Amino acid sequence: MTLTVCLMASEAAPLSKTGGLADVSSALTKYLHAAGHDVRLFTPAYSSIDRGKFPMLPVEGLQNMDVAVGPHRYVMSVMTTPMPGSAASIYLIDCPALYSRATLYTADPDEHLRFLAFTRAVFACCQRMQWSPQILHCNDWHTAFAPLFLKGAYDWDRSFAGTRSVLTIHNIGYQGVFSSASIEDLALGPKNYLLHQEDLRGGRINPLRHGIIYADAITTVSPTHAREISTDQYGMGLQDTLRARGSALTGILNGVDYDEWDPRHDHYLPKHFDPGTLEVKAQLKQQLLQRLKLEIPPATPLAGMVSRLASQKGIDLMFESVPQVLEWRDLGFVALGSGDAQYEKVLTELQQNFPGRVVFRRGYDDELAHWIEAACDMFVMPSLYEPCGLNQMYSLRYGTVPIVRKTGGLADSVENYDPVTGHGTGIVFNDFDSEALEWGLNTALDLYAEPEHWARMVRNGMQRDFSWQRQGGLYVDLYKRLIA
Repeated sequence: MTLTVCLMASEAAPLSKTGGLADVSSALTKYLHAAGHDVRLFTPAYSSIDRGKFPMLPVEGLQNMDVAVGPHRYVMSVMTTPMPGSAASIYLIDCPALYSRATLYTADPDEHLRFLAFTRAVFACCQRMQWSPQILHCNDWHTAFAPLFLKGAYDWDRSFAGTRSVLTIHNIGYQGVFSSASIEDLALGPKNYLLHQEDLRGGRINPLRHGIIYADAITTVSPTHAREISTDQYGMGLQDTLRARGSALTGILNGVDYDEWDPRHDHYLPKHFDPGTLEVKAQLKQQLLQRLKLEIPPATPLAGMVSRLASQKGIDLMFESVPQVLEWRDLGFVALGSGDAQYEKVLTELQQNFPGRVVFRRGYDDELAHWIEAACDMFVMPSLYEPCGLNQMYSLRYGTVPIVRKTGGLADSVENYDPVTGHGTGIVFNDFDSEALEWGLNTALDLYAEPEHWARMVRNGMQRDFSWQRQGGLYVDLYKRLIA
């Protein structure tokens, strides 16, 4: 059965990316297209996209469209570019007035308009192309009004009569809330009663809440996180709305794009390896040590981290635990990331306090991220909450033992290693405190000192399969249930 799927995402790798949403939107598109489905991915044409690297061609019939967002009017054109590594196409909504900004997301007063306009533009594209998607799959708050619009603004259009909506929540911490003074921007008119009335009385409009209320199905990016966000601890104020949807909420663990992330053919690496050639991983480690000017012997374990530096990522736990372990144990540490100034400062000071043993690179460097996954011995992810996480799954494939907190997708993808049975793929700790992370680091170092156990754990992890061939099929099953 061939499906028609309209995917809407505020970012799409490798064109635009701040997090896992970009990887998922692109990888799911590639999977669905390869499986024979008619899938079209729409995303904004940000000015930061490298148009030399990703040449864009105008889509006939979709140029200079007038798109109304309440009282606001925008002129938009649609461009297309091939999806790297796929025969699928990406459709880019080009509107410099909205998407020519220094960053993908802003704190500008028209932030809600930027994505309301994007959502409206996608509906306009479907109408002009005379394309009736069976599934409208929106992602996070940026496109979360699409299910409401489907039911309350486009219910007159028979081309959408059979369309069912899916909302995927990648990070519930970002909800896109804006003032109810901007209610006219939604252009619902007499159907304003469809909006969440308690929020309106509180002077706010919450896009993500409306996606949860009106989507035919809600998914989040791991089974454990689906359970977590329905609790008071992790629901971020939306737990009651989620609980009210009952079985409409499910968790589907993200897949990994092994075309991009696999040590057997990683295009950033000069040499490749698999579970049978781990000596190559050791050679890459030596090269990385030289490149970063780390002055530790090759036999010393090297821990890595690639992360957005935010409280969600558990950086606070590293303030005491990492210096403590570095003080007492033989360990090197390399971190790549940017974010909150306080966390950048802590990592900068860590590098100053342990010269030759710690390196912190501010920003994001895709090549270095691949090298850290390939050349490090262990990878640190002490998240407060982690809807899915991808780096722990990359780490497993690269034989880099993940040290993770038991939450969300980390709990679903990493199994604590048991020396008695030889089962397990990493180090998993429960509590969100410095002592627990310190335990995790010390446990990993103790196992590293036992080569037989370490090799067993590494090979266990490298054999795990989180491919989109497995995970993508779960989305297809969901789509089919919705349209049945």
